Amino acid sequence: MSTTELLDLSGRVALVTGAGQGVGRQIAATLAEYGASVIVNDFDLDRAKQVADEISTGNRVAVAAQADVGDFEQVNRMFSDHGLGPVSIVVNNAGNGGAGPAPTRQLPFWEQDPSDWERFFHVNLDGVLNVTRCGIAQMVPNGWGRVITIISDAGRVGETNGMEVYSGAKAGAAGFTRAMARLGGRYGITANCIALGATRTPATESRMQNEEFAKKVLSNYIVRRFGEPSDIANAALFLSSDASSYITGQTIPVNGGYSLAL
Repeated sequence: MSTTELLDLSGRVALVTGAGQGVGRQIAATLAEYGASVIVNDFDLDRAKQVADEISTGNRVAVAAQADVGDFEQVNRMFSDHGLGPVSIVVNNAGNGGAGPAPTRQLPFWEQDPSDWERFFHVNLDGVLNVTRCGIAQMVPNGWGRVITIISDAGRVGETNGMEVYSGAKAGAAGFTRAMARLGGRYGITANCIALGATRTPATESRMQNEEFAKKVLSNYIVRRFGEPSDIANAALFLSSDASSYITGQTIPVNGGYSLAL
């Protein structure tokens, strides 16, 4: 089988969460380029519609779907109402808390209240549980599926400076994905994570343009550049395709060597 055939996603329906911008946007566009019909999810419907419209050229098919992934009822409704048929590829990309401008004052962990943690778990962990649950329910009857969860290297190595709970939520998502790999194998479903390093997105661009900040960050990277959304999208394409059919339960770092897999 040729490489083109291995990567062909024709006939597959993919749902990408948080696809209204950045990494999710690029993943949605890449999967559509290789033949998948794509459900572009975002909590902002206008943003999702813009991306779906951009993708829907020629023979490419994309629809927008608004849902807060941390709300199970909204997610369940999204899987029922999109109109493209059973989902066979889920990309849990939606996340928060690990990027963007630094807060003016970050409380140390020992001064935080549990209410400060909810936003990290709502999207980064609860969202993964909700979307995966609904997605696998549609994959099992068809005997084929792919679950891809985008995490952060914070979930692999642990990060401080306000990212302690975020690290825990991402690590939880990785552990859950490994469990899904064990559960899904008998049904032809693989489940893997992609762990990101510092990646250029609308949320991070302003900080990365700061020369002092960029120099400090990149000193920790073997490959001396920031990641691009296309770097992650290429890995997601591979894990969505038949080229990765013997890979499951893994966390693949796409991080320029910030941390190394054992």
